[in-house]
Amino acid sequence: MIIAFSIAAGLAALVFLGAGLMKVARPKPALKQNGMGWVEDFSAPTVKLIGLAEALGGLGLILPVLTGIVPVLSPIAGIALAVIMIGAIVVHVRRKEPVVPPLVLAVLAIAATILGFIVIS
Repeated sequence: MIIAFSIAAGLAALVFLGAGLMKVARPKPALKQNGMGWVEDFSAPTVKLIGLAEALGGLGLILPVLTGIVPVLSPIAGIALAVIMIGAIVVHVRRKEPVVPPLVLAVLAIAATILGFIVIS
C-alpha cells in the first residue's frame, strides 16, 4: 500500500504544488490570459490564497510521511485539497466551464487520503 500511496500522493503533490505556485507567482491578468477565466470572480489576494493553499496542501501530502513527523497530517492534507477541489467544481459549474480537471484532482486527492489513512494505521 505504501507504493500506491506514494504514487497517488506524489502525483497529486506535483500537480497541486505546480498549480499553486503558478497562482501565487503570476498576476491575475496573466492567469486569465492563460485560460483561467474563473479568476474574474475572485480578488487578486483570494487567488493568491487559493494558490498558497494548493501549494501547502501538495507539500502536506508528502512531507509528513517522508519525514515521519506526524504522518497523520498527510491524509488530512488530502482532505483539505479535496475540499478545495469541490469548491473549484462548484465555481466551474456556475461559470459553465469544464469540470473534469478539478474533478480528477478531487478524486486523486481522495485516493491519496484513503491510502494515507491505510498506510499510517
